[in-house]
Amino acid sequence: MTDVHESTQSGPVTGGAATSGARVSLENLVRSYGKVLALDGLTLSIEPGEFVALLGPSGCGKTTALRVLAGFEQPDSGRVVVDGNDLSHVNAQKRDMGMVFQSYSLFPNMSVLDNVAFGLRMRRQSAEKRRTKSGELLELVGLSDQAAKYPHQLSGGQQQRVALARALAIEPRVLLLDEPLSALDAKVRAELRDQIRSLQQRLAITTVFVTHDQEEALSMADRVCVMSSGHIEQVASPSVLYARPTTAFVAQFVGISSRVPVQMDGQEVVIFGQRCSVRTGDSTVITGPIDALLRPEDVAIEVDAAGEGFITHKSFFGATTRLVVQVGEISVRVDVRSDVGADIALGTHVRPSIIARDVLVAPRGALLIADEAD
Repeated sequence: MTDVHESTQSGPVTGGAATSGARVSLENLVRSYGKVLALDGLTLSIEPGEFVALLGPSGCGKTTALRVLAGFEQPDSGRVVVDGNDLSHVNAQKRDMGMVFQSYSLFPNMSVLDNVAFGLRMRRQSAEKRRTKSGELLELVGLSDQAAKYPHQLSGGQQQRVALARALAIEPRVLLLDEPLSALDAKVRAELRDQIRSLQQRLAITTVFVTHDQEEALSMADRVCVMSSGHIEQVASPSVLYARPTTAFVAQFVGISSRVPVQMDGQEVVIFGQRCSVRTGDSTVITGPIDALLRPEDVAIEVDAAGEGFITHKSFFGATTRLVVQVGEISVRVDVRSDVGADIALGTHVRPSIIARDVLVAPRGALLIADEAD
């Protein structure tokens, strides 16, 4: 483990040579804190070299899962298996994993070069090897000209890149990232996000990334694991997760969804006078009042003086403009091209229609965000 916790394996990093990623399996993990169940039978398999994001609100258990994988926490039951080896009771220092924290955790009395070389020094590598490898890693993260500086002389983004280089210096087979971008400003966060993803792909390190930011998860990960109340709601590629959420929780946590009360008629519902096919997501039988969950791009509008809806809000997002359409007691978000939105004034009456091929439905009012240990 990086920072204070280090693994025992090492090897040369030359020019960003690919590292063999490990296969990781979390099997039926249970972890409780008193009466709070932080992990409730969590099971997840991660392929070698895969980048998986654990995404969810505060209290969903994502950080607990990462800490159990790292060896900082012991599960009440279940196993952590890496390349077929059960590491559930193996010390964190011996798990061959590198970790980057939100708070950088750099040694203030060490230069940038010495910070990166710290894990190598703990492995008693020679000064020449430490200097060579650390220099290569600093070049890899674009900080070779900052080697002699101290952490307080660097920006937040630069410090986090030093922390990343230090994690990579020991050539871990698993890289763990615990919300490493949340303390940075938006521009630096976007730049570092792209750099982390590029390095991960170049080095082929199996990576687990914890975040509550859906944009980070969707833009960086091969697969996103959405968590709630200690269990997994859905695991899928970013595009599938967004376009085909299987539960109401995922539909509302990932992206924007409007809830529209509907009545089920066989395998269809009627929305704005149109019949639409239904997907219930988790295949459970829904009884009682239900809502359709609509993405902004699932709905189209037509300006119509006799239309049942009218525009109450407009938000400009560059190429698109988001409109809020009031239809009776409900509000529906609709995305349109900004050149179209510019001509639609607040108060304009419109006729909404559904352009989605099918819609997700859920029990009315079933929600959503739990507040538990993270």
